[in-house]
Amino acid sequence: MRRLFSVACLSLLAACASQAPRKYVVFFSNQSAELDQAGQEVVAQVAQEADKHPSRIVRVEGYAGAGKDLSADALVAIQRAKAVTAKLQADGVRSDRIVETPRAPSNLEGMVVGSRRVEIELTSP
Repeated sequence: MRRLFSVACLSLLAACASQAPRKYVVFFSNQSAELDQAGQEVVAQVAQEADKHPSRIVRVEGYAGAGKDLSADALVAIQRAKAVTAKLQADGVRSDRIVETPRAPSNLEGMVVGSRRVEIELTSP
């Protein structure tokens, strides 16, 4: 009976783990919104996952570092999110499934590279 209970608990945990949303991260060069080969591969992987889960929403969050011109930095965050969204659509994800959100520019300590990113997540509606 204990063994059966243990197996049931492990199965339940595995099912929960497979349902947890995963964040995919695409990194960009400084002040760039152009997807490189590695970024295109990450976005293609997300598109494949989105195809497997047609009821999920694809959330795209664009980030940029804060420099001297916050307006230009905010524009870079928007352009990065739009570049990822365009690639997702080119890879077959319908636009009505994508929620695009640019984030305010910031320079958190230790986040120089991290601020040059887009995060993508598949979530339940």
